[in-house]
Amino acid sequence: MRMSRGVSVFLLAFGVWSWIIWITFARNLWASANAWHPDGSPTSFFVVHAVLAVVSFVLGTAIGVIGWRGWRASRKPRS
Repeated sequence: MRMSRGVSVFLLAFGVWSWIIWITFARNLWASANAWHPDGSPTSFFVVHAVLAVVSFVLGTAIGVIGWRGWRASRKPRS
């Protein structure tokens, strides 16, 4: 059973959107005054949100790859 082209495009768009959102979030996190102690070490706030961003990058990539593969498969003639 193949994934529909619409679902494939949605998943691919979700993966791209996830990267755009989380890159922006990561930049803002890095620049945040709440992210760093006065001695320059990261705060718990930074660590938790950095882990969240990394997990979101991984999931966004995986979902985007699934969408890409589904889109590519939908272009091939069915046998």
